[in-house]
Amino acid sequence: MATTKLSTDVIDLSGNTEALTIPKGPTNGIASIEYLVVAGGGGGGFDDSGGGGAGGLLTNYNGTLLDVSLNSNLTLIVGAGGTGAQATPTKGGDSTFYNVISNGGGAGLSAGSQAGGSGSGGSGNTANNDPGGAGDTGQGFAGGTGFSRNPSGFPGGQNEAGGGGGGAAALGSNATASTGGAGGVGLQVNIDGLNNFYAGGGGGGGRTTGGAGGTGGGAAGTGAANPSPATANTGGGGGTAGDNSGSYTGSNGGSGVVILRYPTANPITISAGLTSSTPIIIGTDTVVIFTAGTGTVSFGGTGGIGRPSSPTEGLMRENTTTG
Repeated sequence: MATTKLSTDVIDLSGNTEALTIPKGPTNGIASIEYLVVAGGGGGGFDDSGGGGAGGLLTNYNGTLLDVSLNSNLTLIVGAGGTGAQATPTKGGDSTFYNVISNGGGAGLSAGSQAGGSGSGGSGNTANNDPGGAGDTGQGFAGGTGFSRNPSGFPGGQNEAGGGGGGAAALGSNATASTGGAGGVGLQVNIDGLNNFYAGGGGGGGRTTGGAGGTGGGAAGTGAANPSPATANTGGGGGTAGDNSGSYTGSNGGSGVVILRYPTANPITISAGLTSSTPIIIGTDTVVIFTAGTGTVSFGGTGGIGRPSSPTEGLMRENTTTG
């Protein structure tokens, strides 16, 4: 390649006694990260309510890497699962890594409260044959529709079955007669080499038969008994009890999870307040699984060149040396 010479008779700085200041000095490197961010699943209700919706799921595994600046504190939050209850189950907590935010799954509700049951995975409902709450775009699917034999009112129109909570990979199924709908299936993401499924919807309650939980951690709703809880750190929705007795209540949603996969050459620093796994080494990458808490992470080592960080002052001046 030919060398280009910049002549001082083209740019004359000889009259500038202070010269022209330009930035110089250290620059931030970057680390290229893969992530899985799953929010907490919604809690299940009772009395044939819809299943809890799965927590939102966002990932760039096998996709475009996320570039983050080295030596920067990046926010990380693992969302808790929603609480199962009789009257008012709660939605799951949001999970966050840097600027990636997954929203908590909707609670399993009845009495036509599909708006209140909305969440990343949606939730099913029963009264008046209402559909489940809508899932958030790109994070999860809506819950199924509940079944009411006669929506005109109790006792002839009492709730018969709840729809399944929405999952990461599919809608929750609709209830039929006194059989609760199944939760929407979860999504398998192999970012950590463990082939796990995440964010399955909770099963809807039914007077006769409860709906099964979605693959990947959604709890199964059961008839006339307490449903099993969703699996922790999968973001699955809680199951719903199938009886209106005060003895039964919905189960809790599964807590969320944040998994980071990054070059081993960029060692991670984890702040207090976060619970994480022993690092997993896969080839030239390291994987850390965060299972609870709120805090920050930072990456060190070397990486690609980024923007100047705290640049010192440099000078552009006239070339007084010939040749």
